[in-house]
Amino acid sequence: MKKIFLIIEREFLTRVKKKSFIIMTLLTPVLMAALLVVPGWLMLMKDNEHRSIAVLDHSGICYPFLENTELLNFTEKKNTALEALKEEVDKGNYYAVLQIEELNEQTRPETAIYALKQVPLDVLSRIERSLERGLEQYKLNQYDIADLDKIMASVKTRVNIKTYTISKGGEAKASSAGISMGISYGASFCIYIFIFLFGGMVMRGVIEEKTSRIVEVIISSVKPFQLMMGKIIGVASVGLLQFIIWMLITVILVTVAQGTLLSGSGMEQAAMPMNGDSAQMMEHAKQAAADTNIFAALQNINVTGILLSFLFYFLLGYFFYASLFAAIGSAVENETETQQLMMPVTIPLILAIFIMMHTFQYPDSALSFWASMIPFTSPIVMMARVPFGVPFWEIALSLSLLLASFVGMAWLAGKVYRVGILMYGKKSSWAEMWKWIRYKN
Repeated sequence: MKKIFLIIEREFLTRVKKKSFIIMTLLTPVLMAALLVVPGWLMLMKDNEHRSIAVLDHSGICYPFLENTELLNFTEKKNTALEALKEEVDKGNYYAVLQIEELNEQTRPETAIYALKQVPLDVLSRIERSLERGLEQYKLNQYDIADLDKIMASVKTRVNIKTYTISKGGEAKASSAGISMGISYGASFCIYIFIFLFGGMVMRGVIEEKTSRIVEVIISSVKPFQLMMGKIIGVASVGLLQFIIWMLITVILVTVAQGTLLSGSGMEQAAMPMNGDSAQMMEHAKQAAADTNIFAALQNINVTGILLSFLFYFLLGYFFYASLFAAIGSAVENETETQQLMMPVTIPLILAIFIMMHTFQYPDSALSFWASMIPFTSPIVMMARVPFGVPFWEIALSLSLLLASFVGMAWLAGKVYRVGILMYGKKSSWAEMWKWIRYKN
């Protein structure tokens, strides 16, 4: 064990002291924080360009429903030729010309807009919604029903179902499928990324030592299996340290960004008076948040259980696949030769991602259950199930199978490692690696 700890220390210090480790450890949280903050900030930013649009309304019913705003102004032009209005646009007197033809048999007018450049989507959407409201109002008026507007308003009904989970004692706790899905996706995808990232780091480390012949010196002092285990655990400790630093820095950066960027620009704009559609959407969002008890659901999340599950599945999943990556690294002489051997290892991981998508909708299905038990897919699929609530015996069984599979895979990989680490000048295959496993000495 002392030799293994020495190898772990060597692997840890060698990687932590590299400039690339320091740069990526500091740069990655900045990118992660930017991905979380910048999209929302951009969505809250408003276009400050003032646009004046001439309207040629041949239908006679649509223009009154085109509402003017601070940045968008509609001017009706009666008895004016379209070509003359196009010339006005060319001179810069108008931003665009909106042409509305007469109503056809389906009570739908042909519409077109002419401008010197592509009209923004938000402007087009605003015009389309205004025209739709006007046409709907016109059609309703054709029925000649008294107080039809009030009747239609009273008919509209919103239904939001509150979800609760019942414990064995009969206590009901608020829950949210959306929150559980978000946690499931984040945890499962992190495990998927880290297995590839740090498993590949183990494989490249083995290849580097093999090509530089350093391993020939090391192998004279320790057994190949000890060297492999020390390398796997050493890289895992580097990964955990880097992950913790990433999370801490990301949380700090996001908190600071929300207090400066968003409140200094986007939030102030969001506080400005909104048009009818935006105000209605915001009201619906607030009502939905209140009706679904999002805050209560957040308080009822078993954070400790999710974090512990993530830690165990992250470590055991990494150990399991790192053994395979180490075996592959010891069987080849450069990274280009790893492609033919990597396919059987990457297919289960990719398959686990597809099953994860299924698990979001059906966390207790037979496919989700068995995929969360099979060690090749359980680290990702089980983490997709945990936030939805999984019996303890299923988690215990899944972890036991994953642990036993890791020990068995490490033993097999060690037998490949002891032969392949000193094998030069021969192209390896899975059949050749199977022969190495059966070697007795």
